[in-house]
Amino acid sequence: MAKVEKKGSVSEELLREFFREMLLIRRFEEKVEERFRAGELPGFLHVAIGQEACAVGVCRALEEGDVIASTHRAHGHTLAKGTHPNEVMAELYGKLEGTSHGYGGSMHLYDVERGNLGANAVVGGGLPATVGAALAFKMRDEPRVAVAFFGDGATNIGTFHESLNLAQLWQVPAVFVCENNHWAESTPAKQQLPIEDLTERAAAYGMPAMHVDGQEIEEVYASAVAALDHARGGRGPVFLLLETYRLTGHYVGDPQVYRPKGELQELRETQDPITKLREKLELSDEEFEQADREAHELVEASVEFAKAGTDPRPEDALKNLYA
Repeated sequence: MAKVEKKGSVSEELLREFFREMLLIRRFEEKVEERFRAGELPGFLHVAIGQEACAVGVCRALEEGDVIASTHRAHGHTLAKGTHPNEVMAELYGKLEGTSHGYGGSMHLYDVERGNLGANAVVGGGLPATVGAALAFKMRDEPRVAVAFFGDGATNIGTFHESLNLAQLWQVPAVFVCENNHWAESTPAKQQLPIEDLTERAAAYGMPAMHVDGQEIEEVYASAVAALDHARGGRGPVFLLLETYRLTGHYVGDPQVYRPKGELQELRETQDPITKLREKLELSDEEFEQADREAHELVEASVEFAKAGTDPRPEDALKNLYA
């Protein structure tokens, strides 16, 4: 089985860019959670607070033409892939100015023009689409890579195994990014996984795998660059396992009775990727406050943009239905 080696270090300038992006995602999700609780946003809402390094680290390693498929926890991936906060917020508010003109909402965020093949309410639903896109890239001899984001629970789904099997068999340029937050919604790993190291899932198909601390943005980025280079070079797919922590409930309003008492507070104090990066960069209070102020301004502006947006017409409710 081929081995994928991480390459080089990340400059301080780039790490500072990562910090600003991660902080923007955090403030964006805090705001949408606030607005959801206030009754302004329809549907369900799943935030990825605590998993920002996974989204930014992988998406910033992508090249022009690469595509991603996300999960029901997609705000961070979408923002990191380059969609403006205004468009994402407008979509959450169901406005025509949103990425899917208000049809998708939080759980079905799409932005095909920027290489985002969409969020998916079906667990593991983006995996087959990723393999299909990667196969198309290979058949067209295009130097592009397709990336699938999914959680640990998705590794128990049939389409996960079918997708990895075909990807490795066909040697397509795909990277499978498992954001392992250890809960599969609300079930401890020991109750739903027969193995502890999920890279063994990839080993079963002869696929190279990388095991990374998903709270360390530098590690995530370096590993993603190496995985993408491997796939883009025609050497087949890679399984990228990111050990991460969801510092909130599975959904907004989740009572989280499944968590051990005190665990969440401890994780917030020790495993926040934004705090980790701030300490690494040794940012002063003034530097942090400036970055935080800029993030807040962008988010507040996105809310105003969304609220001033265009409501869909009732007669358009059945548009785009084909079955």
